[in-house]
Amino acid sequence: MKDLTDIPALMAEIGRRARVAAEELAVATSEAKQAALEAAADQVWSRREAILAANAEDMAAGHEKGLTAAMLDRLMLDEKRLWGIVEGLRAVAAQDDPVGQVIAEWDRPNGLHIRRVRTPLGVVGVIYESRPNVTADAGALCLKAGNAVILRGGSESFHSSGAIHACLVEGLRAAGLPEDAIQRVPVTDRAAVQIMLGMTGYIDVIVPRGGKGLVGLVQREARVPVFAHLEGIVHIYLDAEADPEKALKVVLNAKTRRTGICGAAECLLIHREIADTIGQGVIRALIDAGVEVRGDAALQEIPGVTPASEDHWGREYLDSIIAAKVVEDIDAAIAHIRRYGSNHTDCIVTEDAGAVERFFARLDSAILMHNASTQFADGGEFGMGAEIGIATGKMHARGPVGAEQLTSFKYLVTGDGAVRD
Repeated sequence: MKDLTDIPALMAEIGRRARVAAEELAVATSEAKQAALEAAADQVWSRREAILAANAEDMAAGHEKGLTAAMLDRLMLDEKRLWGIVEGLRAVAAQDDPVGQVIAEWDRPNGLHIRRVRTPLGVVGVIYESRPNVTADAGALCLKAGNAVILRGGSESFHSSGAIHACLVEGLRAAGLPEDAIQRVPVTDRAAVQIMLGMTGYIDVIVPRGGKGLVGLVQREARVPVFAHLEGIVHIYLDAEADPEKALKVVLNAKTRRTGICGAAECLLIHREIADTIGQGVIRALIDAGVEVRGDAALQEIPGVTPASEDHWGREYLDSIIAAKVVEDIDAAIAHIRRYGSNHTDCIVTEDAGAVERFFARLDSAILMHNASTQFADGGEFGMGAEIGIATGKMHARGPVGAEQLTSFKYLVTGDGAVRD
């Protein structure tokens, strides 16, 4: 590897190596990729003490920097979360290999037999912030899809990500796959990000995973195609026909389970007919759970509710804060979400099938839920083993991006001496 102080040369070398590795990975066997991921999972668990020690170093630096509680929660690893990483790696390993899968197949009157089959994207660049588990998720999913990946994690998780990355490389080595298939940018210099955004000769797609600032920067300045992952401005609408017990369970879990993830609820909309009953009970439960509720005028009589202003709608708090508003009906809720949402995840709580149908049809978020916590907005919970992010755009991939979404396709056309008139 070149001098770490010469960032342009360093990134060019990483890109070149990734391109060479991608050519080999494109034809790697399913068995080899599975073996690499299983070996990586074993390495994560056997090295857990070293990984946790590295994470402790990152956590200490995070406290010193004054990171928020939500950011520290994203950064923190313990044995339970490490076991989750292990299970994610094994789940991806066990999935069917998407490469070479026939998406569609047909015959033409002109004598051609045509197949559309999945093929790797090539080289994926992943730029992320404080969550060290992204190192394992992104590395595993890209490998499963036959892609080389360049990982550029944030400075907050530098040591944790490095320790996890070493396990992935050991997995590649054990399976006889190129170690350059999963590379990590070994510096925290932000110049590396700027260079990645312009590496059109080496990188086929960029996936940003982080807050509004990072994603906005990538979308503005990237010359490489981007899988957009915007803010998780997640809404829950309590309909007039909401079940009280379900409403309470879903909202509390969606807000308080982990406040710092993109599936955490950030705004609660309550149908006027239940505002003084179910709605008030949910608000009080949130306050009792330590959540700051910023409510509109209709909710400010509830003790503990702080007044909401226009600035409080359409915000991703990633903290124990939720905005709350009473709406006239389902159409008012839909209008609010259309205006302030981010097309990430939105939920309706109701026993009215017609209301569910209307909510699902008239909103175009990547994920729409009914009577379920928005914390399920996660590729692992969708059965993908893991996710590289939740894409909120409408091109190529949308929603949780797993291995299948990290492929493109090509047409394989066969004839028997066919010629065109």
